[in-house]
Amino acid sequence: MFYYIIDLLGTVAFTISGVMVAMNKRLDPFGIFIIGFVTALGGGTIRDVLLGISPVTWLINTTYMFVIMGSVFFGVLFRNQLKYFNKSLLLFDTIGIGLYTVVGLEKGVAAGLHPIMCIALGTVSACFGGVLRDILCNEIPVIFRRKEIYATACILGGVSYFVLTLFPIKGNIIFAIPIVVVIVVRLLAVKYGLKLPSVYKKD
Repeated sequence: MFYYIIDLLGTVAFTISGVMVAMNKRLDPFGIFIIGFVTALGGGTIRDVLLGISPVTWLINTTYMFVIMGSVFFGVLFRNQLKYFNKSLLLFDTIGIGLYTVVGLEKGVAAGLHPIMCIALGTVSACFGGVLRDILCNEIPVIFRRKEIYATACILGGVSYFVLTLFPIKGNIIFAIPIVVVIVVRLLAVKYGLKLPSVYKKD
């Protein structure tokens, strides 16, 4: 149940981040819905395809569609209020990658994959909805921008999960801590301008 709630919360966060990008691009209502939909479910769809899950999760659970529709409506209805929050797009996107990293990890663990593959799956789940969103909105995806701490935050969150499995930790806290790790690393990187080393001499 905890995992399912995380999945739905991630869907809400990513949908709203997609809606905000779409509105910044001044798309029509259908375009706003499509961008929100793709942002929310793009990474999870790729994850399910990689795992050989057929049909993919959202096709057999209509709850995801209703959650997306409600989130799109919320994002459009309260768009002016959301603009008052500085970096609100960053916040929703960061919450989304934190939640979806753990969802991908859990799916990989359930499939019996090697920890490295689980971390890769969590990173794909978290990042590729945003990649599709940015491509459709004619932007360079955040994950591909030079020196951004984005996928790195997801990887660190995944590593923290497997480190925690070495200790006698019970309950849902083993999933909650990696979520916090991803969110904190991403927000601190943005706040303090932390960047990855550059391969360009003059950068």
